Amino acid sequence: MAQVDTDRFIRDLNELRKIGEYKTGVHRPTFSPEDMESRRWLMERMRECGLEASMDGIGNVFGRHPGPGLHLLVGSHIESQNQAGWLDGALGVVAGVALARAGLPVDVVAFADEEGHYGSFIGSRSLIGLLEESEIDRLTNRYHGKPLRQALREAGLEGVARPRLDPARYKGFFEMHIEQGTQLESQSLRTGVVTGIVAIWQFRIMIEGMQDHAGGTTMAERKDAGLTAVRLLARIDREFPMLCGPRTVWTCGRIALDPGAPSIIPGAAEVLFQIRDIDTAVLERLERCMRSVVQEMNRTERTVTTVEVMSQSKPAPCDPAMQAALAEAATRHANGQWQHMPSGAGHDAQYMARVMPAAMIFTPSINGISHHWAEDTKEEDLALNIRIMADAAEAFLRG
Repeated sequence: MAQVDTDRFIRDLNELRKIGEYKTGVHRPTFSPEDMESRRWLMERMRECGLEASMDGIGNVFGRHPGPGLHLLVGSHIESQNQAGWLDGALGVVAGVALARAGLPVDVVAFADEEGHYGSFIGSRSLIGLLEESEIDRLTNRYHGKPLRQALREAGLEGVARPRLDPARYKGFFEMHIEQGTQLESQSLRTGVVTGIVAIWQFRIMIEGMQDHAGGTTMAERKDAGLTAVRLLARIDREFPMLCGPRTVWTCGRIALDPGAPSIIPGAAEVLFQIRDIDTAVLERLERCMRSVVQEMNRTERTVTTVEVMSQSKPAPCDPAMQAALAEAATRHANGQWQHMPSGAGHDAQYMARVMPAAMIFTPSINGISHHWAEDTKEEDLALNIRIMADAAEAFLRG
């Protein structure tokens, strides 16, 4: 069995935590000085483990094992959301370093911008050939508008090549991550073996009414797009529970009223609405329900509502053999304290799963907190899960 150094693993995590430190978390937005410092720090850790370290033209940091034969790819990301947690992403990358240090034939990767400051999974998509130069030309930072090309130039990455992965080199991809929820902690469990990553379906719902004066227009005369939006969402929230799966979630992330003034009846409303589930059939059922609600409200309301599909990703099931290796190792190290579970969040693993077998392991999140500086996991759970992952990786390579 590979002997993983759990003390060094936790020490590395805490050392990386100091770069961009913010309260008990970190602030390392993609391509910020703090983010680039963390990437250089990571390359040094990779070299210490005997890996050949490099950074490509989109910011992916790669540590290549020099040995022959089939390898595993292990990693995640190290940039963070703004004023966010110290483990999200960083945990999976440092786990890869720990496995390499233990002598396993792994390549370690830190994908760029998983958190989406500039785009959607641009690092992992670049590695599998799904990021075109034309998209890089178009992308800007969602917070301050800086063009991605400018950010790459300032980071010293302008003109650097973006090589693609060779899937034939790998037997599979492993990613360790915090759960970002309460399912493990609420059941006093210490490990989650991920069954798959949910699909995310996003819609823009547009409601057209009539802008008018809030004082001079009677209630009987109004075509209030804002009230229609509220009634529509309430109706969806009543209907969905009768059709959803056990882990389905739906979210209205934005309601924008036009013109958005207190004394003007909204003439238009934009609603951004999202559904997540591991089962495509459930998502299709919920979309049909949503559209039937819209159709009914167009008959009864004095406004007109239309639905636009923004994106519809596919669920990414985890590889059965890799799941089995993780389950066997979890039983050995934490018998009765682990479970199979889906991932309700998106991860780079869903893109790696398009080109090679992939699997994930979850550690508990204290109070379920994620994307916030208070995010944390007990050290004993971090140590337990890196041992499980190391045993699973070694067993899967032998199998």
